[in-house]
Amino acid sequence: MKPIVIIEYGAGNVYSVAKAVERLGYPAICSGEPAVLCDAEKVIFPGVGQASAAMSQLKASGLDLCIPRLRVPVLGICLGMQLMCEYTEEGGTPGLGIFPGRACLFPDEVKVPHIGWNEINHLDSKLMSGIPEGSRVYFVHSYYVPVRDFTVAVCEYGCPFSAALGYENFWGCQFHPEKSGGIGEQVLRNFLEM
Repeated sequence: MKPIVIIEYGAGNVYSVAKAVERLGYPAICSGEPAVLCDAEKVIFPGVGQASAAMSQLKASGLDLCIPRLRVPVLGICLGMQLMCEYTEEGGTPGLGIFPGRACLFPDEVKVPHIGWNEINHLDSKLMSGIPEGSRVYFVHSYYVPVRDFTVAVCEYGCPFSAALGYENFWGCQFHPEKSGGIGEQVLRNFLEM
């Protein structure tokens, strides 16, 4: 069985994601080597930090070219999902161009970052299979992806935004499934069983 590869690029909560995957019974390795990603069963792209610094790390290792070419299922988490977009307003940073559109700063009238548990609704994909409407998951972010054609879960915080995305073999969660209890485990299980 090929491993689940969690991308290690200096901007992620890599080890908590690895532990969550291992708890579900899947072998996981952490790597920043494009050749290792190309030999993976599935790839998880976590992210915590600042967008332009993270993109610099991806470019330095060649991951910026590797990730969009992957043909296995790929799951971006938080900043990882935002970097999979064409652009993020954080630092005026061009992204990987996998998801059309941009990540935007939340409106002035809401407190940023958006931290804590919030509901997800309009669940519409195999990533969200078995997840009840109104389930609560854990968020920590200041930027969001507007609701688009490929939005597969929606959350409200000052405005509706994409809590999860799905486009071809690429998926994204704005929330942290590895910190979202049983609901997060189910989301990860759904991804790992694809």
